[in-house]
Amino acid sequence: MSLTPDQLQRIALLARIAVSPEEALGVTDRLNQVLGLIDRLQAVDTRGIEPMSHPLDAQLAVQQRLRSDAVTEADRRADFQAGAPAVEQGLYLVPKVIE
Repeated sequence: MSLTPDQLQRIALLARIAVSPEEALGVTDRLNQVLGLIDRLQAVDTRGIEPMSHPLDAQLAVQQRLRSDAVTEADRRADFQAGAPAVEQGLYLVPKVIE
């Protein structure tokens, strides 16, 4: 599949992207290269190949390294709420905006 400059202009219009006539040829060529790659990938026979959830072998235990769950900053809620116009029980009070 390949795009013509007219098709590119139509796609650009639908995507609300300004593509000048000078840029159109280069953009069309690059998009055609991408579409050509997709065509090549679709031509590969993948029958009998199980889908993978991860690129590494499932036998390898892929684990995420976790940091310790420790408090690293002091509680400054009172400092932050000191400048608020209205606070009640540790909550910011705001005017009602929906009736």
